[in-house]
Amino acid sequence: MLIDFFLHLKSAGLPVSTREFLTLLEGLRAGVCSPEINDFYFLARASLVKDESLFDRFDQAFGHYFRGVESVPGLEAELPEEWLRALTRKHLTPEERAALEKLGWDKLMQTFKERLAEQRGRHQGGSKWIGTGGSSPFGNNGTHPEGIRVGGESAGNRSAVKIWDQREYRNLDDTVELGTRNIKVALRRLRRFAREGAADELDLEGTIAATARNAGWLDLMMRPERHNAVKVLLFLDVGGSMEDHVKVCEELFSACRAEFKHLEYFYFHNCVYEHVWKNSQRRHSERTPLLDVIHRFGPDYKLIFVGDATMSPYEILQPHGAIEYMNAEPGAAWLRRLLDAYPAAAWLNPEPERLWDYRQTIGILRELMADRMFPLTLAGLERAMGQLTKKH
Repeated sequence: MLIDFFLHLKSAGLPVSTREFLTLLEGLRAGVCSPEINDFYFLARASLVKDESLFDRFDQAFGHYFRGVESVPGLEAELPEEWLRALTRKHLTPEERAALEKLGWDKLMQTFKERLAEQRGRHQGGSKWIGTGGSSPFGNNGTHPEGIRVGGESAGNRSAVKIWDQREYRNLDDTVELGTRNIKVALRRLRRFAREGAADELDLEGTIAATARNAGWLDLMMRPERHNAVKVLLFLDVGGSMEDHVKVCEELFSACRAEFKHLEYFYFHNCVYEHVWKNSQRRHSERTPLLDVIHRFGPDYKLIFVGDATMSPYEILQPHGAIEYMNAEPGAAWLRRLLDAYPAAAWLNPEPERLWDYRQTIGILRELMADRMFPLTLAGLERAMGQLTKKH
């Protein structure tokens, strides 16, 4: 099974070696991981993948090969603690969920401070304290229409307005080629060619004309290579609900890397604030101040946001509303700064356009963007490129 897995990785284009495969086998023999598939995944990735840029490709190959497998055969099985915890999660009826009160931002934060000061122990399944599996607005693996998640994994409700824990995101893979051809065609509307550099491109029409004038003797004509002079500043939302749209975003990212010579890109989560980043694995230590981005890149850049615009309204409108940390200014203020600096701007949304009217924050961001939000479809890209080519 593991030999076939090794061959499967190689067929997926991952540069895994026999030495690295032997390291994985040594780790299994030493019992450094349990038979649970998630533990084996981390050991396999650490042993076989030496380049962070290949993590996404490894994830796809691993998921395809081990689809439906819960434990690695041949290793002693045990019941993971996470499964036991999952059994204790509280499931509410729609009527019970509707009865839960949204506290509002100020009351939510004040109540959280009071709970932190009062609580002395762990709680499970309640409705008041910071705990697990309950209906309190504080804790994890429970359910509440609006709350603060403290540690642990999400229960999948996506209703937290702030996360009291460090989260890990992944970079988009810029080598994805499947499905990008049509996207490239749509992006070609955003072109302004300029000739520059040495004469290193064959001028086919000029060569034919010169050869004809030269009585059939071949006369090669060269010309400076053409480059797309359009400059693009790309901001990509990653993590959270954007995990549902990774494939189409990677296709768009690959197409942009291929089409635009002058492309600068940064990542953000949900809404832009005072910092963005280039590498999700080092985003806590290597962040770029947004003001530096504005000062470094001139107003001739075309500004493109890619995100589902689905979050808590507090993240856009409220100081300290960012889901991960305490931002001094609301996201709307930073978005307006970017729009003032870059008049040619568009927002590409991977969520189906028919759902936009049901997402409160999509409406807020559409208003801030002066209705320059477009669906991340081929037709939407055509409309967005048309918007960006208008004179501003």
